[in-house]
Amino acid sequence: MTALAIRNASVFYPVPGKAPVHALKDITLDINEGDFVVALGASGCGKSTLLNLIAGFMAPSKGDIRLGDRVVTGPGADRSVVFQKHALLPWLNVLENVAFGLKIQGHERRKREEIARGFIKLLGLEQFEQSATYQLSGGMQQRVGIARALTSDPDILLMDEPLGALDALTRERAQELILKIWRDTGKMVFFITHSVEEALFMGTKLVVMSPRPGRISHVFDLPFSRRYFETGNAREIKASADFIALREKILQIIFTDEEGAHHE
Repeated sequence: MTALAIRNASVFYPVPGKAPVHALKDITLDINEGDFVVALGASGCGKSTLLNLIAGFMAPSKGDIRLGDRVVTGPGADRSVVFQKHALLPWLNVLENVAFGLKIQGHERRKREEIARGFIKLLGLEQFEQSATYQLSGGMQQRVGIARALTSDPDILLMDEPLGALDALTRERAQELILKIWRDTGKMVFFITHSVEEALFMGTKLVVMSPRPGRISHVFDLPFSRRYFETGNAREIKASADFIALREKILQIIFTDEEGAHHE
């Protein structure tokens, strides 16, 4: 069953005194229950624009997006977003930040804190629920952001380069943590990254986008995240011959697309 369906979605940005910028062209994509879809491509290919369409932050100029039997017409609790900059509320502690969305939805305090504590535990933050978020490391702050996104029990989790600001070691650990959360919650995930290695390791499906206007040029089904659950050894997977071969193939596609865009 297709849970999210994007059909022929295009986006034009108006520019005063000039022709509109064609940001996305005829995007068609299905995200099924349990999928971890990663979007990758050169700068300007429209990855974040596509995420904003799914989130309901903007509407397509043509085409449509459906989540289940509902047309996406704006933001909703069935979609949660994790940004690169976690956008936590510094005057609230960890528990209050994680429970904030439930508060906005009108849940009474006991219920929202009970739900929030469950996700705080899932993210390994039990000892910090009363801590101010500015006292936490960047990796821990991002975990708070992920916990907050999960509390509303969304159908799909949208992640816009959530690990881009982390150091290399923290980033690798965060990749593994997000995969475990995806496995344990069964959520659909749409994930944007600039890292080819991260995309290959985490996704069940890789969508490569080409720039100007942004469009889907290649789609790959990926085995590596599920292989990680079998072996528990991320570095071994990333060093395997088939992983490296596909990484180089994807890099060549992106470099070719980027060179083509520069020559336009």
